[in-house]
Order: sequence, then C-alpha cells, then structure tokens
Amino acid sequence: MKFALNATDSSSKARAGTLVTDHGEIQTPIFMPVGTAGSVKAVQQRELKNDIDAKIILGNTYHLYLRPGLSLLEKVGGLHKFIGWDRPILTDSGGYQVYSLGANRKITEEGVIFKSHIDGSKHTFTPEGVMDIERIIGADIIMAFDECTPYPCEYTYAKKSMDLTHRWLSRCIKQVNETSPHYGYNQALFPIVQGSVYKDLRIQSAEFIASQNQAGNAIGGLSVGEPHEMMYEMTDAVCQLLPRDKPAI
Repeated sequence: MKFALNATDSSSKARAGTLVTDHGEIQTPIFMPVGTAGSVKAVQQRELKNDIDAKIILGNTYHLYLRPGLSLLEKVGGLHKFIGWDRPILTDSGGYQVYSLGANRKITEEGVIFKSHIDGSKHTFTPEGVMDIERIIGADIIMAFDECTPYPCEYTYAKKSMDLTHRWLSRCIKQVNETSPHYGYNQALFPIVQGSVYKDLRIQSAEFIASQNQAGNAIGGLSVGEPHEMMYEMTDAVCQLLPRDKPAI
C-alpha cells in the first residue's frame, strides 16, 4: 500500500491524498460505507459501485467470523469474491464489538473470551488469532486487535486498557510479519490509538502507535457516548502526533 500527500491547508490540519491498494486507488478524505457482515444494508452492489461510487467499504471481523464463517470465506477466495466487490475493503478487528458484548465477554492478557450473540457459543479472540482471521477475510486494510473502553471510564482503567492494547499491538505486528496474505495481494496493518478521553493518555498512545511505523494509523475509542466537543479535542490532540505522510482513519 502506498500513500501520496497531494495537498495541505496552511491554516488548518486539513490534507488531501491518494491511497493506493492492490484493489484500487482511494482519494482522501473519503467516506467509507459500512458493510458490517459483508454487505452495505439497503444498497445493492450495483448502486454502491456505479451510483454512489464508493471507493472502499468496511467489513467486521467479529461478524464475518461468526457468519458466514472462515471456512466458507477461504473456500471462495476471501470477502472480495464472496460479495462480488473488486475495490478496496477494510476490516475492523472486532474490538468494538467485543466491547459492546458487555457481560458476555471476559478480557485477559491473552485475549478475549466471548459468547456469540447469535447462538451463545463460546469463542476466544487473541491478537494472533484475529490477524489470522483478517488474513482469511482478505481485506486490503486490516485493523489491529484492541480494547475499546466505555464512556465514562475511570483514568486507572483507561491507562490499563491502553497499555494492554499496546501489548496486543506488538503481538499483532509480529503475527503479520510472520505470515503472508492468502490471496496474492497485499494487506496493510493499521494500529489503533486508545486512551479514552484523557489527553495525556491519548498523547502517549499516539506516540507509541506512530513509533511502530506501520502503513497507516487509526483513532479508536471515540463515539461511545462522550460529548462531541470532547471527541474533537481528543482527535485534534492525536492528529498533531500521527505522521502526516501516512493515512489515518
């Protein structure tokens, strides 16, 4: 994956760029339609491509892992072929969905044990396992496995969670470096900034994420109930620290 910075605004942090993946180019900034289980609801693929002209869509690791399942996705050659989409795809690692399960999940150093919202069956997500799952799904951009904290969140828990996310990231990077894409095209790993709504933690996390020198970065743990002004403040603090020559989500 390549990213070219085409223009910046001298009076703000706004920028425009071109993100190049093996499934096509994406002009940034871009709105990315959400196709959680592989399909953008209420929109046919023909409309999504020809009328809306979406350059990239999102799929979710948690939902795709449960249904249709990895064996079927691997058998057909990945999510692109399963849904008939020849443009870029990004997969969320499932960290937010694990957060939303509440009482149906347990977080440990090793990973997360959770019960399926479909049939109550028990499953385990580890950083290594999630990277393997995202390899099988086959998205162009894959998210690192992280813990998304709730709002409100006490400072001590937010820091503990952030540190765990950083340790998980190191394991994600190692697993990606030691494995190969399944379908002959490249996949780019994006780490995720956490730290709840505490500016000092956000700064620490952004500095750590930037130091990993991955293809791009993501800002996570927001839009979970905090006031808009607080979300903007946290995003602004992070954007000052993430590399401007790399894409951010």
